[in-house]
Amino acid sequence: MDTTSYILGSVLLVSFISLLGTFIISIQQKQLMKTLVFLVPLAVGALLGDVFFHLIPKSFESSNETTSTSALIILGIILFFFLEKFLRWHHHSVDIQCIQTEQVQPQKHLASLILISDGLHNFLDGIIIGVSYLVSIEVGIATTLAIIAHEIPQEIGDFGILIYAGFKRSTALLYNLLSALTAIAGAGLVLIFGSFSEQLIPKIIPFAAGVFIYIASSDLVPELHKHGKNKNLIPEIAGIGTGLLAMYMLLFLE
Repeated sequence: MDTTSYILGSVLLVSFISLLGTFIISIQQKQLMKTLVFLVPLAVGALLGDVFFHLIPKSFESSNETTSTSALIILGIILFFFLEKFLRWHHHSVDIQCIQTEQVQPQKHLASLILISDGLHNFLDGIIIGVSYLVSIEVGIATTLAIIAHEIPQEIGDFGILIYAGFKRSTALLYNLLSALTAIAGAGLVLIFGSFSEQLIPKIIPFAAGVFIYIASSDLVPELHKHGKNKNLIPEIAGIGTGLLAMYMLLFLE
């Protein structure tokens, strides 16, 4: 399978993660919480594993300018901080009450905020996936898996917020899917510009590393503390460890 097929297949897979909303309907709150206790730390481990096993090493391999590469990592962290500040992104916070509660006052402005910010986020994910595959198949797979790991709790949260905002379940699912499909547009840009995209690898890969560090440390880790209980410690360690191990094992595909 060629690189283009890998890129398109990966962004389609990431986009259709939004269909998880269909399964949320039948999941009881207690069962969903048990699942998230493992999924959120899994996303932390996968993101950080991708950063430190794949993206950062490849960034320094592809560039002799260590200072500028380090600056791009920091830029990814800082820009996403301000982006989240501006758009008030909180789509990694999984509000179970939003999913379970039917009698709430609709908050329509939340829907627009979530859909716009999520669409932009998925567009950037598509670009990152596309460029990662241009580095190598192994880096592309690792990055795709890391994105999928954090997309799952994100999409559960997004679906719940859209329900809270007053959407019917079918409408919320449709809008969530349309927002997710912007990842295809991001990957499409990478494929269209081809060789020019390859020249951007030394810039985009360290930037993506910074973005992933920010998402893991600023969005996901606080969730573990917020819902932190001693009984959750073992599944959290298992989740983080599984994510790290999966990213490490992908090194052997090289």
